[in-house]
Amino acid sequence: MKTRTIEPLWTAEDVSTFLGIPVSTLYQWRYRRIGPKASRVGRHLRYDPADVRAWLEEAADR
Repeated sequence: MKTRTIEPLWTAEDVSTFLGIPVSTLYQWRYRRIGPKASRVGRHLRYDPADVRAWLEEAADR
């Protein structure tokens, strides 16, 4: 039987490190709605790693 594990959500700092960009660029992309999908958890911004990877794949195909 296969067990699925849930990967922890990433912070903006985690995503910026993964993509190699400044956090400020990530916030600008969010404001312009061109960056990876993010969600608010309370007052904190969190990213699903699978969404970030999917966004990166899509961006690479353009």
